[in-house]
Amino acid sequence: MAIVKPFKGIRPPKDLVEKVESRPYDVLNSEEARQEAEGNEMSLYHIIKPEIDFPEGTSEYDPRVYEQAAANFRKFQERGWLVQDQEEHYYIYAQTMNGRTQYGLVVGAYVDDYLNGTIKKHELTRRDKEEDRMKHVRVNNANIEPVFFAYPDNDVLDALLRKYAVTTPEYDFIAPIDGFRHQFWIISDADDMRTVTEEFAKMPALYIADGHHRSAAAALVGAEKQKQNPNHKGDEEYNYFMAVCFQASQLTILDYNRVVTDLNGLSSEEFLEALSKNFDVVNKGAEQYAPQHLHEFSLYLDGQWFSLTAHDGTYDDSDPIGVLDVDISSRLILDEILNITDLRSSKRIDFVGGLRGLGELKRRVDSGEMRAALALYPVSMQQIMSIADSGKIMPPKATWFEPKLRSGLVIHRLD
Repeated sequence: MAIVKPFKGIRPPKDLVEKVESRPYDVLNSEEARQEAEGNEMSLYHIIKPEIDFPEGTSEYDPRVYEQAAANFRKFQERGWLVQDQEEHYYIYAQTMNGRTQYGLVVGAYVDDYLNGTIKKHELTRRDKEEDRMKHVRVNNANIEPVFFAYPDNDVLDALLRKYAVTTPEYDFIAPIDGFRHQFWIISDADDMRTVTEEFAKMPALYIADGHHRSAAAALVGAEKQKQNPNHKGDEEYNYFMAVCFQASQLTILDYNRVVTDLNGLSSEEFLEALSKNFDVVNKGAEQYAPQHLHEFSLYLDGQWFSLTAHDGTYDDSDPIGVLDVDISSRLILDEILNITDLRSSKRIDFVGGLRGLGELKRRVDSGEMRAALALYPVSMQQIMSIADSGKIMPPKATWFEPKLRSGLVIHRLD
């Protein structure tokens, strides 16, 4: 069973939310954050990317930067840019992209559920990135940004969400960077809050969709605080961390595509010939061509698009990892032909989120920056859940969720 609880959120006043809200810390670099926050002292970037308050070139891992985050968090509260709710609530966060809306419940997720595997993961985490986020949680004594969970579809929660969706939201704005609509409601009715708690308690698992490092950091800091408190009882706020939980069927996963700098010494003709060993290769011409189904890939090379369809026998439908197109392409193209064996560290490959479209792949190849591009059919949420249930880990750079959660709509304190 999944344990969740409401919490006393720290939030911007309604008239300041568009000043405070921001993109997540890990989808932009320091310079981009500096530009987006320019002239806006209320921007959450001063808390989640506080290196922007220092001279250009200051490392985001400088100890002074973490202290600046805490100082800015205090300042935001002292000046009334962030205000804590008096009572515990659940919250609803909705995002609309391309006319399609997904509704998430903002909850306090249970630290022990992460540690015991009730909250399931599908990606490896890096200790250095975990430690960075742990320092941020420790110094602020708060989860400033939420993590992004999926849960199995639930008719009772769906009805509750739809009931609130027809009411006036607390926040309602179009984010300037992504152009998507973001809405936010407060659940204060005791019966509705009880329903949320009880329905989550029926779920055998929750699934991390996005934010594996934030999840690990939040849970590990909570576990630290459990050990450090000689009077630990188990109901303290640090036993929970902030998550936005969406019904699995509502989530949109986009393709996560690859561009490579070279063909490992092969000519274009030799590369295409090598591909024909494991794929049906069909020239689709100069018009952009997207994969139409699983196990079909689109290759852009020398101004032409090619369809690559994996031969039967090159993948195992019974293996939750082996059936994935990210695994097929990694094994049979990147590794076997191009000798790109470590997607996390190789300088010969880069990754392009599907929101940028096939045009971005074409642009990077036509510019001469890259030699070829490979577009993949998107992974499904069901595939992610199956892999998480099996205890296996997905290959790197497999999923791209859109829209991204906006940060700054609500914050969770650990005391």
